[in-house]
Amino acid sequence: MSEVKTTVNLPSDFSLNVKVSESEMPSFIKKTLAVELYREGKLSLGKATELAGFTSKWEMLTLLDSKGVALRYSVEDVDEDLKVL
Repeated sequence: MSEVKTTVNLPSDFSLNVKVSESEMPSFIKKTLAVELYREGKLSLGKATELAGFTSKWEMLTLLDSKGVALRYSVEDVDEDLKVL
């Protein structure tokens, strides 16, 4: 998978405000972005899982549940998952 690198300038007290250490910040931002883009319907569950850095959809489902995000899972999604299995 190729990656796009971007720089975002955040306020100096951002990590203190969100209570995340600087070393955990990249993972925190990727997971937060994955959740929000999934919530908005801009990413599928699979792509959100990939962005968040998870190895399984179950990890992403657990994160979405902890954030109160409803699952968007269509009949087509079920058919696709059954084909993979």
